[in-house]
Amino acid sequence: MNLPVNPPILPMLAKRLGELPPGEGWIFEPKWDGFRTLIFRDGDEIFIQSRDEKPLNRYFPELIDPLKAQLPSRCVLDGELVIARGGSLDFEALQLRLHPAASRVKLLSGEMPASVVFFDLLCEGNRDLRSTPFAERRARLESILGDAEPPVHLTPATRDRPTAADWFQRFEGAGLDGVIAKLATGIYEPNKRVMLKVKHERDCDCVVAGFRWHKRGQKTAVGSLLLGLYGDGGDLEHVGVCASFTDAKRRELVQFLEPFREHALDNHPWREWAEHQSPAEAALHRRPGMTSRWSQGKDLSWEPLRPELVVEVAYDHMQGDRFRHTAQFRRWRPDKKPHECTFDQLEVVPPHEIAAIFARG
Repeated sequence: MNLPVNPPILPMLAKRLGELPPGEGWIFEPKWDGFRTLIFRDGDEIFIQSRDEKPLNRYFPELIDPLKAQLPSRCVLDGELVIARGGSLDFEALQLRLHPAASRVKLLSGEMPASVVFFDLLCEGNRDLRSTPFAERRARLESILGDAEPPVHLTPATRDRPTAADWFQRFEGAGLDGVIAKLATGIYEPNKRVMLKVKHERDCDCVVAGFRWHKRGQKTAVGSLLLGLYGDGGDLEHVGVCASFTDAKRRELVQFLEPFREHALDNHPWREWAEHQSPAEAALHRRPGMTSRWSQGKDLSWEPLRPELVVEVAYDHMQGDRFRHTAQFRRWRPDKKPHECTFDQLEVVPPHEIAAIFARG
């Protein structure tokens, strides 16, 4: 490619806030929950780049022709790859698209096609727009994609704070992740956290049924706690992990958890997951040791604990019956019995029709 902005380039990032930022001069957008992407076009050549600079063309072949048909002949755009199914975004379906077999990729591209939602313009023609104020980049993006047809979309944007607050509450049920705030005068700064993101956060009490060693701890530091909630049938389901501890806390946890490791597998509800499990059982229950298509080669082995500890964690939202992102440790709950940790405590957000968010289609 021979563009003013050539791949690879890292996208601009955001830092987290608890509420919409004060003052004027902000442009707000919904925060999409998908794969961040930078898309480069130079004539007939299209390059779909992931957030970590990896090529994604082979995984999303259904997007190549629509991008050629609707994008300027020379451009670089910032956006998000998403899959919308059943009235909401489906991140798990998106993860399934990263398959090594070409035949499977082709099949999934027809069964669960992806869309791309654009929200910034880095380059058009021979112009590098990264030093242009965002308000001008947004206006130019609207002129380019104002008549876009699915699977190409332009994200909604507003300067109106009440509208942004409404998006924050109403769009969560459709799988959106919160609200992004960008300064209208801001330039595009790759790999710098200059945008702001406002995300949902809730509390939940979970059973701690295991842990993983920290990858650099050589079994002297805890990496994450494995969390469970009891379902209607009385089974303890794996719902995610809690991490983000300081180095000192990771070392302290080794000693704190040691008494709960004794005879942990004797009556452990996840004992079968450390041994043989039938495909039918695997389909019904979450397994803490499942292989990760998203992080190939990652060590997902775990150490069992007697499910007697209860921890309060903060989470943003659920993806099905699992925390979408890593939960954050808040405090231990010695006053709460493990069997009181059920799915009933989770807040259920009604879905908002995803078609109402897309400008067209």
